[in-house]
Amino acid sequence: MEEKKTFDDIVSLARRLRAPGGCPWDREQTLGSLRAYVLEEAYEVIQAIELRDTDGLIEELGDFLFQVVFISQIASEEDRFNVGDVTQRLHDKLVRRHPHVFGEKKAKDAADALRTWNAEKLKEKKGKPDLEEIPRAMPSLMRAQRVGEKASRVGFDWSDASSVLAKVKEELAELEREMEAGEEDRCREEWGDLVFSMVSLARHLDIDAETTSHEAVSKFIERFSRLEEKAQAGKKEIKTLSAEQMDEIWEEIKKT
Repeated sequence: MEEKKTFDDIVSLARRLRAPGGCPWDREQTLGSLRAYVLEEAYEVIQAIELRDTDGLIEELGDFLFQVVFISQIASEEDRFNVGDVTQRLHDKLVRRHPHVFGEKKAKDAADALRTWNAEKLKEKKGKPDLEEIPRAMPSLMRAQRVGEKASRVGFDWSDASSVLAKVKEELAELEREMEAGEEDRCREEWGDLVFSMVSLARHLDIDAETTSHEAVSKFIERFSRLEEKAQAGKKEIKTLSAEQMDEIWEEIKKT
C-alpha cells in the first residue's frame, strides 16, 4: 500500500513548482493573482459540504490547503514569512483562545466556550473591537452579520428581535417614500439600510443570513426549473404563459 503524503510533502511540491525548471504558470503567480483562486476554492469546499459529497470534499479541501501552502511559498521567496510561521501562529492562537481546554479555565457549554474565545480575542486586540478588520471581500450579508455581532459585544444593539422588526418596518417605509418620490440615489441608500436591518433581524433570530439567503435562491431555482418543465409538458414556452397561468403553476409547485 502506498504511503500517504504528508503536509511536508505538499510544501516540498510547492517549492518544486516555483523553482527554476518548475511550472511556468506557477512561477508567474503572485500574492495578488491568487486572490480569486482562494475565493473559488473556498466556495467549492462549501459546495461539496452542501452536496454531502465526501470524495469531492476531500479533493476540494486539498485544493484549499494548497492555496495556503502556495501563498506561503511565494511569501517565503519575498522574505516575508514561510509556512512554518503560519502553522506556528495558528498553533499559538488555538492554545491561547482555548484556556478552557489547554488551561485551568472551564467551559460549561458551547456558548460559554464562545464567550471565552471572544474574550481572548479582544485581549489580543487590546480590548477594542475593530470593525475594519472584517474583510471587505467577504460576501455582503456575511459581512453585515459579523459587523452586527462585533457591535453587539460592546452593547451597541437592539434589545430583542421585536425591536429589530420595528426598525425593519421603519426602513421599509422610508424606502417606499423614496420610491414614490422617484429619488433613485435615495432609494439605493434606503434599500441598503433595509437589507442591513434585515440581517440584524436574522442575527437576533439566530439565522445565518448568508446561508439562508443562499438556500432561498436555490429553492427559487428549483421551483422555476419545475415551472419550465410543466410549461414544456404542456408544449408551451414559459414566456408564452400569462402572469395568471404562471402564478397558478407556481402555487401548485409550492404545495408539492
